[in-house]
Amino acid sequence: MQISSVNDVKIYNLSHGKSLPEWLSDRKKRQLQKKDVDIQRRIELIQDFEMPTVCTSIKVSRDGQFIMAAGTYKPRIRCYDTYQLSLKFERCLDSDIVAFDILSDDYSKLVFLHCDRYVEFHSQHGHYYKTRIPKFGRDFSYHYPSCDLFFVGTSSEVFRLNLEQGRFLNSLQTDAVENNVCDINPVHHLFATGTSEGRVECWDPRVRNRVGILDCALSSLTEGTEVQSLPSISALKFNGSLTMAVGTSTGQVLLYDLRSSQPLLVKDHFYNLPIKSLNFQDQMDLVVSADSKIIKLWNKDSGKVFSSIQPQTNINDVCIYPNSGMLFTANEDPKMNTFYIPALGPAPRWCSFLDNLTEELEESPESTVYDDYKFVTRKDLENLGLSHLVGSSLLRAYMHGFFMDIRLYHKVKSLANPFAYEEYRKDKIRQKIEESRTQRVQVKKLPKVNKELALKLMEEGDDEAELASRKKKGKALPSVLGDDRFKVMFENPDYQVDEQCEEFRLLNPIVSKVGQKRKKKLRLLAQQAAASQQADEDDEEPEGRASSEEESSDDDKSWVEEVREQRRLLWEEGRDRRRQERKQADRNTVLLEREQNGEETSNMAESKKTSQPQYYQIKAGEEFRSFNDMARKQRLQKASLEDRLKLEEHSGTSHMVDTAVGSKQLSFTLKKSEQQRKQQQAEREHHEERKKLRRSAGHLSSGRGRGWGRGRGRGGRGGGRGRGRY
Repeated sequence: MQISSVNDVKIYNLSHGKSLPEWLSDRKKRQLQKKDVDIQRRIELIQDFEMPTVCTSIKVSRDGQFIMAAGTYKPRIRCYDTYQLSLKFERCLDSDIVAFDILSDDYSKLVFLHCDRYVEFHSQHGHYYKTRIPKFGRDFSYHYPSCDLFFVGTSSEVFRLNLEQGRFLNSLQTDAVENNVCDINPVHHLFATGTSEGRVECWDPRVRNRVGILDCALSSLTEGTEVQSLPSISALKFNGSLTMAVGTSTGQVLLYDLRSSQPLLVKDHFYNLPIKSLNFQDQMDLVVSADSKIIKLWNKDSGKVFSSIQPQTNINDVCIYPNSGMLFTANEDPKMNTFYIPALGPAPRWCSFLDNLTEELEESPESTVYDDYKFVTRKDLENLGLSHLVGSSLLRAYMHGFFMDIRLYHKVKSLANPFAYEEYRKDKIRQKIEESRTQRVQVKKLPKVNKELALKLMEEGDDEAELASRKKKGKALPSVLGDDRFKVMFENPDYQVDEQCEEFRLLNPIVSKVGQKRKKKLRLLAQQAAASQQADEDDEEPEGRASSEEESSDDDKSWVEEVREQRRLLWEEGRDRRRQERKQADRNTVLLEREQNGEETSNMAESKKTSQPQYYQIKAGEEFRSFNDMARKQRLQKASLEDRLKLEEHSGTSHMVDTAVGSKQLSFTLKKSEQQRKQQQAEREHHEERKKLRRSAGHLSSGRGRGWGRGRGRGGRGGGRGRGRY
């Protein structure tokens, strides 16, 4: 139960209760109901007084025993028996219910108007009959003397269905394009319909003639009322024989005496929302008007506000239980609210115990969801030092965090930071001091990060401000320093500009030249703004423009040269770096090979000393040696490819060739791996061994003559000498 007080009027929300987490088991919920005092004080007036999704309308039977509620989803009607304080029956329907009414004193005769133009009749046992009207309906009323149902909707006609004869009768033709609502006076049975043009048309059902028209749209426009569209009629309700309340779509309620065309009172809700429900409370002479946000109770004679109710969800319908201070609301929420206002009247007979309870209840603040539990993330647990509780019964995993008992949380919080209040007090004092210092002269302080950029932006901002003050027109552009979007750039060290990186060095000449041009432009504009406006300035403009173009062309050439120079320096630095890396890699390779061959560390130290880089000086005129050696180059070009390749092989791993035009061509031979060298050495040793073992074939003769054989025999292996003697 929730207690609120508006204008010293206590309002008890009987449907309000402490929400329990859905993941709690039924056993845990029962234990909480036994131990928790707040849950024990929760009042469940009617069991299962809710809808699956949304409740659209709610009514009470004339005998006061049954409460009928229509809702969705699926479309259904529920009947609650107040004598049993529980659900009596539930019936599902084919389509959503636009409006319904109880024709009998109890629930035995029901009429439903559906959104698909069907009109459905139910009796005590269930569905009885279904018919269809020509146009989509929005509301209907029942005329008891003639048993006629009057349907209004998206048509200028008012359809009549006689339930005694079981057929449609002649329609009532109105002057409106559409009709939104209708009602019948309970005393003299005058039928009234509210139109979309903001008019109310009254008809006499006995003669089926119109007896009057009220223009409520113009009457609702009072002094100080802001209206953005044409007010249409959204609610209509009779009280007694002469009083009628009209609600508009712009949030005004007009009270009329049927004998006058002017309203007695105009009440504005100030929400600019359509009035959805109008009711009269005769005991206190109050009007209960409701839009989707608030329910207002005000005096129908003076318009003074008596009290107001503002539920947490949007309102669809309001129903007052007869002769009591209880009212029900249909909301955009599964739960249907029940409010009890003792100032309006006593509690109904079936819940008379409320009068005794309300005397003992004290006003308490509104409870929040899961009062006994605190939601904490894993980071919060680390800060509190409770990470070891993950997986225990003290923490309940939920989404991206955990639920823990609120008492444990407050206890650990106080132990983890006992000086939290002192720190909070010091922070508040520091804030007060800083606020008092704002009136002093502000000294410009450079940030810790990107000081050079901040100083540059400050200078540019001062120049723009000075220029704007001289022009006396326009305003200076906002500085980057004052923009919260770029605040992190001057606070986070990760955003520090690296002036030694390649991108900055290439862009810096362009940016600096653009900044110089901008400063020149600002100075030029300042001079022009300070100078007087003369008529001959138009004649001098072309010369100034030409000079500026020449300066811009010179500047372009200068920054292009600077960019080229920066690129050259970057290339040289990269070349030197790569050279050092190669030398270091070669040095590491040599050291590794020597370690594998088992050399001593002393030799390694000597090799480190002797492996210093050597520098050579190029003699003067060596670059142009190729021009003086043209004959050798021509002979080399005439040589065969085989000879040139042999010459390159004799030159080693690299060979430099001078071309005819003066440039040089350098060719490299890949260094053979250790395995390739071993394989070649093995092949050479094999060939040498084969040469030693190979026998000569000189003793074999071909039979050509004696001299040949003697010569070869004397010469032994030197067969050539024998041939000479022959």
